Amino acid sequence: MIKIIRVSFCLLFLLISVFAIGQEIITVKGQLLDDDTSEPIPFASIYLKNTALGTTSNTEGYFVFHIPVKNKSEMVVISAMGYSSVEKRPSSFLNNEQIRLIPQINQLNEVQLSASKDKVLSAKDIVKRAYKNIEANYPTEPYILEGFVRDLQKEEDDYVEYLECAAKFKYQGSQVKRRPQIELLGVRSNSIAEKHPWNKNQERKNSLVDLVEDDFIRFDYGPILGKKGWKYEIERVLSYDNRLVYKISGVDAPFQTATLFIDAKSFAFVRMELTRQAIKNRSWRRRFTNGALQVFYNVVFEYQEYQGKMYLKYQKEEDHWRIFKGLESGKVLFTKYPKKELFINNIITENVAIYPFKKNLDIGASIENQAGDYDANFWSTYNIPQRTAKQSQILNELKK
Repeated sequence: MIKIIRVSFCLLFLLISVFAIGQEIITVKGQLLDDDTSEPIPFASIYLKNTALGTTSNTEGYFVFHIPVKNKSEMVVISAMGYSSVEKRPSSFLNNEQIRLIPQINQLNEVQLSASKDKVLSAKDIVKRAYKNIEANYPTEPYILEGFVRDLQKEEDDYVEYLECAAKFKYQGSQVKRRPQIELLGVRSNSIAEKHPWNKNQERKNSLVDLVEDDFIRFDYGPILGKKGWKYEIERVLSYDNRLVYKISGVDAPFQTATLFIDAKSFAFVRMELTRQAIKNRSWRRRFTNGALQVFYNVVFEYQEYQGKMYLKYQKEEDHWRIFKGLESGKVLFTKYPKKELFINNIITENVAIYPFKKNLDIGASIENQAGDYDANFWSTYNIPQRTAKQSQILNELKK
């Protein structure tokens, strides 16, 4: 009898423990839609107010956000470029709720006059002031970003690779021209199909390192410099996260175009996009000796404000490479299309020196060769953008 009671007590304790663990996280789900057009709103920020914990909507506007129970009374902020922000308590979310954001475009003249008492600023004036204010607007002390990377590669019309992983990035201040140290936390999905012999035999670059090498702010290049050759034009003023933002287009003929979103008050770069496009196989870069020619390059950086500084929230890098039979050959073997995205879900600025971090990434080896055992518990509550139907289809086909 005593033995039965002991077993029952142990089972009861186990059930209570499981219930408690299950209650540590609250999960809210939904889809963001434009209130005027009912179109999905991609890459919107969904985060806890006054914290750095958040996630991002996918290209279909869907999101899943895991919130610690200790934060259940705090407001969830939903913000997207060009829309009024929305605040909701976690308990007010309906199951898979459709949330409509109201578009908001402001009058350019009013913003220009309030930004400068002396004169109306030109687009180039705004870019130069934003560049001058980098040290004031971006962190100068060490910090850590936690996030998620999705890496896809296509050859012609066929996908040949799909990789998802989580990582921590330990940075020095934004003025230190050095890429961060990286801790690989885990690999969620890793599917690689048979590739073209040329692609298979080339040394494969580590996706995480490839992403952090292209930081405009840290490495001081690109359309943010406002140098001769670039021509800028103010398109409009948009709302973003309860602030006003200039949308400025830039052109550096013949190969480069850019779009810059700059805070109208602090003159911080909020979002930057650069596109380079080859013309009749004339590229901004020389063809490599292995026969590869980059004919298209697109990079996007989007930032979020935390504790008065701007930190990376989202990054995308997309390339098109035309592969020739040799350096001087006119014969194209195939075209490959790599695409990498980085989604930041947390920022650590305090006690960085003692925050759990272990540099373990070998930058000379591919990520899939450094993956540990799959941890289902880790991934069940890790904040990542929800897969789209297309991404799920690609992954399923690659697994076959």
